[in-house]
Amino acid sequence: MTKRRWVSVLFYAGAGYDGVLGIGFLFFPLMIFGWYKVTPPNHVGYVQFPGALLLVFALMFANIARNPVRYRRLIPYGILLKVSYCAIVSWHWLLHGIPDMWKPMAVIDAGFGLMFLWAYIRLAHATDT
Repeated sequence: MTKRRWVSVLFYAGAGYDGVLGIGFLFFPLMIFGWYKVTPPNHVGYVQFPGALLLVFALMFANIARNPVRYRRLIPYGILLKVSYCAIVSWHWLLHGIPDMWKPMAVIDAGFGLMFLWAYIRLAHATDT
């Protein structure tokens, strides 16, 4: 599989992952909190807005996947999304404790963040054809 094909698969996977999470937290947040037996925030909008943002990032990842070289400049924003989430969850996980529902997503996002960084570096000298 070519370098670009692997990057496309990676970003389609990222789009799918963030898209599913975004739909879940936008439309079914109380159900998700219930599955994990976690008390939801005092207003569901606090979870729905990040869910909507995940859908925006999912669309961005799908665009990157369609043409990784052309949209390489967008990859750092995806990396920053993953770093932001992982940093916040890790901080609370290590120092204060955090419900278990957030931990697998932090681990998965760390993996995506590292792979996005790899893709960004690998595409540095690629040309758009």
